[in-house]
Amino acid sequence: MEADKKLIADLTPEIENTSIKWYITFFVFLAFFVVGIYGLIQQIDKGHIVTGMRDNVVWGFYIVNFIFFMGLSYSGALISGVLHLFHTGWRKPIIRMAELITVISLVIGPFFIFFCIGRLDRLHYLFMYPRIQSPITWDVIAICTDLVGCFIYLYLSFIEDFAILRDYPDLNVAPWKKKLYKILSLGFTGTEHQHRLLRNARTVMAAMIIAIAIIVYSVLAWIFGVTLQPGWHSTIFGPYFVIAAVFSGTGLLIILMWIFRKVYHLEEYITKRHFVNVGVLLTVIAAFYGYFTFSDYLTKWYGSIKMDSILIDKLFTDYYSLFIFANYIGILLPGIIIAFPRFRTIPSITIAAVIALLALWVNRYIIVIPTLETPFLPIQDVRTDWITYAPTWIEWALTFAGVSVFAMLFMLVSKIAPIISISEMQEKDKIEIMK
Repeated sequence: MEADKKLIADLTPEIENTSIKWYITFFVFLAFFVVGIYGLIQQIDKGHIVTGMRDNVVWGFYIVNFIFFMGLSYSGALISGVLHLFHTGWRKPIIRMAELITVISLVIGPFFIFFCIGRLDRLHYLFMYPRIQSPITWDVIAICTDLVGCFIYLYLSFIEDFAILRDYPDLNVAPWKKKLYKILSLGFTGTEHQHRLLRNARTVMAAMIIAIAIIVYSVLAWIFGVTLQPGWHSTIFGPYFVIAAVFSGTGLLIILMWIFRKVYHLEEYITKRHFVNVGVLLTVIAAFYGYFTFSDYLTKWYGSIKMDSILIDKLFTDYYSLFIFANYIGILLPGIIIAFPRFRTIPSITIAAVIALLALWVNRYIIVIPTLETPFLPIQDVRTDWITYAPTWIEWALTFAGVSVFAMLFMLVSKIAPIISISEMQEKDKIEIMK
C-alpha cells in the first residue's frame, strides 16, 4: 500500500498542482496559436495570394506539415502497438506518450489540409459526394477510421488509471475532476474478469491500429505515387513513408521523454535505459530509412529520365544544404551516437532525436516543393516567384500554431491524467515482487 501511495504521488504532481512555469509556458504557446489564427483570417479574407503557393507550386508548408503530423500519428500507433503486443517490459513508463502522440497528431494533421483548400465552403461536398476513384477520398476514409481506432485504444489504456484516481482518497484535486474520473472509469472496480476483458480489448485494438497505421500511411503515400510527377511516381513510396513515419515518431518520443522527465522529476521511472533502448530503435529505423532513401534516389538518377534528372540536379544545386541535412546528417548522426558508448548519454541521445525530427520534416519539404517546381511543361518568360516557392509569414505562423496546439494538448492531458500509466507501473512492481 505504501508503495502504491508513493507511485501515485510521484506520477500525479501535474494533476494536483499547477505551477507558474506551467501557466507561462502554456500562454506562450497560446500566443503562437493566436498569431496563427490571425494569419488564417488574413488568408481566408484575401485568398491564397498571401501565401507562397502559386499555379506551379500548389502545395507548400501546409501539405508538408500534414504529411509530417500524420506520420507522427502513425508512428505512435506502431510503436505503442508493437511494444504492447510483445509485452516489452521497459515500455511501461513511455507507452502512454506514444499513444498520446498518435491521437494528438491525428487531430492536428488534417487541419493543414483545410488551410490548403481554396474553397472551404465546399468542403462538405467531399463527404456528401465522394468519388472512390479519388485518392483524396481514400485518405478521408483512412484518416477517419484511424482516428476512431486510435482514440478507442488510448481510452482503453486510461480506464484503469481513471478508476485508481477515482478511488484514491489522498488525491487533492478539484471536485469536477473526481466526477470526471467517476464517469470515465465506466464503473471499473478491478475484478479479474474486468482486467481480462480490458487486456483482451487492448490486445485486439493494438493489433488493429498497427494494421490501420500501415494501411493509412501507405494510402497517403499513394496520393503521391499514383501521379506521374517527377520524383513522386515510385512504387517504393508506401513502405518508404511508413519507415519515415516511425523514424520521426521515435525521435519525438525521445524528446517528450526528456521533457517530462525533466519537468516532473521522473528520473526514477524514465531512466537512461529507456533512452538507450529507444535510441537503439531510432538507429535501426534510421538504417532502414537511409536504405529506402538511397534506393529511391539511386533508381531515379540511374534511370536518367529527363524530368527525374532535372529534379535531381535541382536537389543538388538549389536544395543542396537541405538535402545533405535531411538525408545524411539526420540519418547518420543517431547511429553514430548510439554506436559509441561514450556518446550514449541522455542529452546526446535527445539532441540526436531533435536533429532526426527536424531532418524528417526537411525531407518532407524536399519531396514536395522541388517536384512542383519541376513541371513537365516549363513556364517560360515569367516572373521567378510564379514558378518558385517561398513561404510567407502566414504559413510560418500556421506551422508554429500547429506545433503549439500539439504542446498545449499534451499539457492539458497531463492536467487530467498521468503521462506515465499508474496501472502499468503497478503491474511492473507486482511482477518484480513475484520474482
